Amino acid sequence: LQFELKRIPADQIRERMAAILEAEGIAAEADALELLARAADGSLRDGLSLLDQAINFGEGRVAGEVVRQMLGTVNRDRVLALLEAVAARDGQAALTRVAEVADSGMDLDAALAELLGMLHRVAVMQSVADGGAVDQTLLADEGVRLRAVADQAGAEDIQLLYQIGVQGRRDLADAP
Repeated sequence: LQFELKRIPADQIRERMAAILEAEGIAAEADALELLARAADGSLRDGLSLLDQAINFGEGRVAGEVVRQMLGTVNRDRVLALLEAVAARDGQAALTRVAEVADSGMDLDAALAELLGMLHRVAVMQSVADGGAVDQTLLADEGVRLRAVADQAGAEDIQLLYQIGVQGRRDLADAP
């Protein structure tokens, strides 16, 4: 037998996790559940497995920072702050944000991949009238902040930044 299973949207996975945690009396932060739902990648079974790991890793509590460490994910807020500084053409702020990303111990390839993902989302927002509503992986404030970048930067600038980022990922292994 072969089952063709559809992916479950991240918001439904997050809601199910929240209901389970509430029934079990386990405290959880909203951003932690969002990260776990995204990491589940459409599979409730994988999401529940990750949730179980997060409970154990967080010693009975599901916290955003603990989940980030567990998953090895990038702090999207720092990467988004970098994108905002670049879009504002504020070189000093951009360099400060780059230093924060590097000093935080984030995997630079993962941070650059996250930045490219954000640039892609901005390009979609600029091209499609309601492009931000389609992306269910964004937290509410991330969508608002990316919309501000989309309104602030030109489409050509976003495309150029994306191309630079793609080339940068290729060159990252050789960079000092």
